[in-house]
Amino acid sequence: MDVLNGHILVVDDHQDIRDLVAGLLAKEGYRVSAAADGRQMRRQLIESSVDLVVLDLMLPGEDGLTLCRDLRATTNIPVVMLTAKGDEFDRVLGLEMGADDYLTKPFGGRELVARIRAVLRRTRSVPAGTRSKTACVWRFDRWTFDTATRSLKSIDNALLSLSTAEFNLMKVFVERPQIVLTRDQLLDLTRGRESEFIDRSIDTRISRLRRKIEEDPQNPQILKTVWGDGYVFAADVSRG
Repeated sequence: MDVLNGHILVVDDHQDIRDLVAGLLAKEGYRVSAAADGRQMRRQLIESSVDLVVLDLMLPGEDGLTLCRDLRATTNIPVVMLTAKGDEFDRVLGLEMGADDYLTKPFGGRELVARIRAVLRRTRSVPAGTRSKTACVWRFDRWTFDTATRSLKSIDNALLSLSTAEFNLMKVFVERPQIVLTRDQLLDLTRGRESEFIDRSIDTRISRLRRKIEEDPQNPQILKTVWGDGYVFAADVSRG
């Protein structure tokens, strides 16, 4: 499948928004399905393979943040969040729950398509035909990070799900252990600039990773802050 095409699931309780987004994406060559709430979303995910979810923040019943958190806990499907709220708190909270990007209503059709393309490029950055040649297994502390399966496994074989943003950030760190990286470098290395992420989104992703890999996220020993400079992956890393 071409990187610019795929199956997009649009989850919004307003039919006019669903129809608008579906029409825009269909013109760009995407297959589009729609859902009005969490129940319909889950049914769609069971019935077909989905490459990306466009998820409204304000939904009846389970809201978008709850659904995004559930998606992150059970799948690696990337999420672009739609929100009518424009303040930074809601944007950061969406990223905290695992969204890969966000867009504030009202939005332009070109911007929505560009955001989706950028997220899908990051998700599929390693072509399927070459993955076996370029994939690596990295070991650090109590963890094994496999880029082929995009999985993080603990020493007791517990598997953790990583969002696209978390996967890209983890890959940057294991490839550059013991090197201090600034927020700007991390944004560039994870292609965050394509989505115009705010700098604090890096802090949010770091916080999410710490909660997954650190024994005490409040006193991190693997992913450390270097005050005034950025972050460093302090663990010893081996490859193979």
